[in-house]
Amino acid sequence: MGTKYVDIDTPASSIFSSFGPSLDENRPLLSRSTVTSYTTTDDHEETVIDELNPNASPFSGIFNLLNTILGTGMLAMPAAVATVGLFPGIIFTLISGIASGTGLYFLSESADRVEGRRASFFAVSQLTYPGAAVWFDTAIAIKCFGVAVSYLIIIGDIMPQVVISFDSSVPKDSILMDRRLWITAVMFGLLIPLSFKRTLDSFRHISALAILAVVYLCAIVIYYYFFASDFPKPPPEEIEWVHLTNGILGKLPVFIFGFTCHQNLFSVHNEVKNNDRRSMIRIILSSIITAGVFYELIAILGYLSFGKNARGNIILEYPVSWFVAGGRLAIVICVLFGYPLQIHPCRGSVDKILLRINGDKENKNSPFPDPPSTVKHVAMTTALLIGTYTLAITVSQLDLVLAFVGSTGSTAVSFILPGLFYFKLNENQPWTFGKTTSLILAIFGFTVMTVCLSYNIFILVSH
Repeated sequence: MGTKYVDIDTPASSIFSSFGPSLDENRPLLSRSTVTSYTTTDDHEETVIDELNPNASPFSGIFNLLNTILGTGMLAMPAAVATVGLFPGIIFTLISGIASGTGLYFLSESADRVEGRRASFFAVSQLTYPGAAVWFDTAIAIKCFGVAVSYLIIIGDIMPQVVISFDSSVPKDSILMDRRLWITAVMFGLLIPLSFKRTLDSFRHISALAILAVVYLCAIVIYYYFFASDFPKPPPEEIEWVHLTNGILGKLPVFIFGFTCHQNLFSVHNEVKNNDRRSMIRIILSSIITAGVFYELIAILGYLSFGKNARGNIILEYPVSWFVAGGRLAIVICVLFGYPLQIHPCRGSVDKILLRINGDKENKNSPFPDPPSTVKHVAMTTALLIGTYTLAITVSQLDLVLAFVGSTGSTAVSFILPGLFYFKLNENQPWTFGKTTSLILAIFGFTVMTVCLSYNIFILVSH
């Protein structure tokens, strides 16, 4: 394997949402964190944190977790609230935030059991359930694949609206108004070449734009609810305080999806200067509470602005204007650069799954196996590109995709694995509140996954 060592001192950040998982769970995320060296073997990198001088600040940890949490889930929040009613929507958002924060705490406590600053899902699974690594990779692959699909759907939904903002005379039957055109154009024009890259370091700097997009969306929601006098509000009968039906089973995963950032917790734990329990709790609480405020704001005001007719992508609901067009473009740009950041870890997880299926004894238990051959790399990337493109062209409901991703990958990463890890590491200890809660969290995760996934499959098949 080709190995090289370099000294670096650079900021690195996750992206919008999602943007989902970062490039690798051991990869440096935090601004100005000192990394003395890293070993790279094309796809896989092993980051070695200077254990004597990790100097990432708590604020950097908060920023990067927050940057991971705030993503495509917020666009579907008002529609999720419309399904259950205003009061249950507020409660479900609160419960999802608390449960996700609890999962982050259990992962942080589990990271303390790993020697040095080299905590990762693989390292913890080796201490708890060595055979569970394949399930973790499966969960990450599902989540990243689903988020990538949601990005393409967002591009297809928003770009026709952007066109109208620049030229309102474009007829509705114009090819420029076809979502499939824009998905195809960005796929072949930009995303395919970017997705085949083995390293994606240059994309980390786009994360500042991601936060701006979140703030911009909040500004749009606030303006049209409080200050746009010509913006029609829904009649009172369209605003329901409680509307509990079996549809809640389809929307609950959307709330869960919104708070998923657990794939980056170990990187934060490894790199922050002071990673003791109190410091990590502050980082986790600050991230979850801040994200919760954003989500509640968008969910409540978005629902009050459109009532039970709120669609799965709130940015599409607002009238054509330069102000709204700017917010839509900001989201599209973030999504464009977020897509390769989902394909990269998804491909890495698929590679590890294939290694186990093929029985590669040398690599399947290694946290940093040999990189795939060029042929395998191209084959996996091509399969992922075709799969995400086909689904995005076929499925136009963003909230449906988020419901499936939330009930599978997000539930496993946020609830099931953190609960099981903490419980296993403390199985010989007396039953404490933490140990009991970890078991409850894991059971809750399994229950949500089973019930909500079954319901979503039933609805999909029946329609």
